[in-house]
Amino acid sequence: MSAPSPATTAMRPSTLHLPQGEWRTVLDCLSAHFPAIDRATWLARMQRGRVLDAAGAPIDAAHPYRVGLRIHYFREVPNETAIPFVESVLHHDEHLLVVDKPHFLPVIPSGAYVEETLLARLTRRLGNPQLVPLHRIDRHTAGLVLFSTNPASRDHYHALFRERQIDKRYEAIAPALPQLQFPLQRTTRLVRGEPFFRMQEGPGTPNSDTRIEVRERNGALWRYALYPVTGKQHQLRVHLAALGAPICNDPFYPQPLPVDAADDYSRPLKLLAQQLRFRDPLSGVEREFVSGLELAW
Repeated sequence: MSAPSPATTAMRPSTLHLPQGEWRTVLDCLSAHFPAIDRATWLARMQRGRVLDAAGAPIDAAHPYRVGLRIHYFREVPNETAIPFVESVLHHDEHLLVVDKPHFLPVIPSGAYVEETLLARLTRRLGNPQLVPLHRIDRHTAGLVLFSTNPASRDHYHALFRERQIDKRYEAIAPALPQLQFPLQRTTRLVRGEPFFRMQEGPGTPNSDTRIEVRERNGALWRYALYPVTGKQHQLRVHLAALGAPICNDPFYPQPLPVDAADDYSRPLKLLAQQLRFRDPLSGVEREFVSGLELAW
């Protein structure tokens, strides 16, 4: 049986505890549990060492099924689209990695992206399978992303986000709002919208909070500084759209664009995760990281 490819060993697999059933083999179970993936595909993965048992040993087509058996498998996307933009490493030490993510690149594997993700690229580039993103930004957003490089210190850095002890500044280019007074605090309740991947403001107790300032005026467009207090999905995009200033080239707000238009590389979302400031939980030193990317008018 073939050993896993270098790309496979660089990525962490998904894990499944086999459910209750009457299957004879693990292959039978996987074929039934994931109806979107045909039996021939699972068999090919097994033959290439991409389905493993709990100890990391390859599982073959005859491996007997047992309820609760833990298996690991590597997701694959046939003909995955290459994303023609490159990330930049801004800082790397024994605990922390800080990266500038380009537009259109997902942080973690999801949907049609497995290898063309920031996590997969960095894992291969640095040879560290222990990398874990401490937070995420949208695929269409560019800018700073922090990764933990060391499991022993990871929770100390996770706590910065969990306890809101990190200051974040974003920059956006969006239509002018001369009728409003700035700085402005947008505090609303975000709920699931339609389609499923969108958010919207709704009634009830607020769960999202953003401070909005104007940094530069350029006719019909302004450059805004955004300071999110909370970190809800699409929070900045929804808040600006609700004020009447959807971020330039936003494929989801105020209305979703067709998929091909959403990935028009010539029209990136004008949203940048620009600055992160925090007191290092290990050294106590004040740290500040600033993106090297810029939003053009």
